[in-house]
Amino acid sequence: MVLLFTAFLFVAIVLIGATVGLRLWVRPQEALDRVTGVLPAQDEAPTHPSLVFHDLVKKLGNVLPVNPRDAGVIQRRMIRAGIRNENAMKYFYGSKVLLATVLPLLMALAVAKSGADPTNKLMAVLAAAAMGFFGPNEYINVRARRRQKEIRKGLPNALDLLVVCVESGLGLDQAMVQVAKDLEQAHPDVSEEFALVNFELKAGKRRLDSLRNLAERTNVDDLKKLVAVLIQADRFGTGIAQSLRAHADFMRIQARQIAEEKAAKLGVKLVFPIFFCILPSLFVVTVGPMVVKIIHDLLPMMNNI
Repeated sequence: MVLLFTAFLFVAIVLIGATVGLRLWVRPQEALDRVTGVLPAQDEAPTHPSLVFHDLVKKLGNVLPVNPRDAGVIQRRMIRAGIRNENAMKYFYGSKVLLATVLPLLMALAVAKSGADPTNKLMAVLAAAAMGFFGPNEYINVRARRRQKEIRKGLPNALDLLVVCVESGLGLDQAMVQVAKDLEQAHPDVSEEFALVNFELKAGKRRLDSLRNLAERTNVDDLKKLVAVLIQADRFGTGIAQSLRAHADFMRIQARQIAEEKAAKLGVKLVFPIFFCILPSLFVVTVGPMVVKIIHDLLPMMNNI
């Protein structure tokens, strides 16, 4: 009886899985239509499950009321994080609604059968709801900081290439295009920002506005200084190559000073790891055998006396 039930259950699971796979993934009728040249109707276009999930998140994003002022701030953070999808705001608010709904339900199921105090259970559910609602904000902030760090790391190489290109006879616009091509693999974030400046120039914006948009998009201090140097050189008519060379030397000196500052702070930062991690083990190794010897030899001797 058990063997028959197992075989029946196996056959049922296989049939259900095959049916779902054929309907959602394989779609043999669509393959036959492509081979025979029959075009599907526009209202019967195939829909992938991931697209259904994206549409659900987008619809949930329309449920949450949005303050225009907060939306502008969040959109700037998304741009600094490298997210430039036109539906990014809807996905963002939809994820907030979805996570703020799903995480409390999962937490409620997790603590339902526990013996904790009801107040603690309620606090855990509320904490899960807060994490789900504010989690996307923190994700955007972390991603923006990570991208700013990558831009800050790749900016010296980009500046050196820019100096070489300008000194070889290229104009500033062509030099930025060449730097964007050369750094596409090594530093894609810097390459993307320089390419956006080129696109804005091709669209008809002034170089001054494009450079200011570059500084505003990234919000990186070193890049803001570079933009200020380029704007001043363009405004006062000084040589771009000379200005870039001077700024590159300044950035090298600044990087050396930052490295020396971190090296000077290293001794102070090592105090706590040495005190809490190394000294206890050192005491165990050096004083431990003596303590054991005192316990085994000296204390019985004193008791006998």
